Amino acid sequence: MFALRRWWTRHALKVGMVTLAISSAWFLRYNDGAVLYEAYHWLTRPLQPGLSREQQFESSYILELQQRIVELENQNQALQELASYQDTLPDSVATAAVIGRSADHWWQHLVLNRGSRDGVVPGYTVTGPGGLVGRVVAVSPNTSRVLMIVDPTSRVGAKVSRSRAMGVIRGQTSNRVVMEFFDKFPDVKAGDVVVTSSYSRLFPRDIAVGRVESIDLTKSPAPEATIQLSAPLSVLEWVVIHSFEPLESVDIPTLPEALEG
Repeated sequence: MFALRRWWTRHALKVGMVTLAISSAWFLRYNDGAVLYEAYHWLTRPLQPGLSREQQFESSYILELQQRIVELENQNQALQELASYQDTLPDSVATAAVIGRSADHWWQHLVLNRGSRDGVVPGYTVTGPGGLVGRVVAVSPNTSRVLMIVDPTSRVGAKVSRSRAMGVIRGQTSNRVVMEFFDKFPDVKAGDVVVTSSYSRLFPRDIAVGRVESIDLTKSPAPEATIQLSAPLSVLEWVVIHSFEPLESVDIPTLPEALEG
């Protein structure tokens, strides 16, 4: 008994320190260090001039409201521009919002919030600010799917506005398309405006497509031009749907057939 009391007298402080350390570590682990963080924040707050926690929350809320206002102003401006654009197109059926776009098929299809209940049917033409976007290929009561002109399967009859040189536009999954000419020596140069032609059976004539960016007259079997599209397909949020009855289920003849003719 005397030996135990003597040992305790000599080692009580060490035992107490070890016990306190173990208990503190367990408590901190149990609370994920929250108590330590709060103590640190309370001790250092006088040394850190700035906003209180309540003021920081209030400032963040005000910043969020300011950002919402900016977004609403941008949306309002976009809608005003679209309304003005639609007024110039008497054959328009409806203004539609882009509500779907697959990351894997970003340059191929759009899903719009207008469908058969709004009078939309397959074959209708879709345009946006700047020009041609594509055509409706499928509809449901409330939505429609658009095949864009940049889809590799898309074909559009087109012409150079200045020289009337004719050709076929095919998509290449980017904001540019390729125009293959019927003539082996077309009158075309960089900067020329390209529009849909009267030969196109899937689109109305004279819809703006874009401008010639570069030309390859040595391309076989026919000369080609790269066309920079005038419609900003990568950032479209709103479009206009136009009534149109395709003449056939396919567009103008393939290029070899046209050259032979």
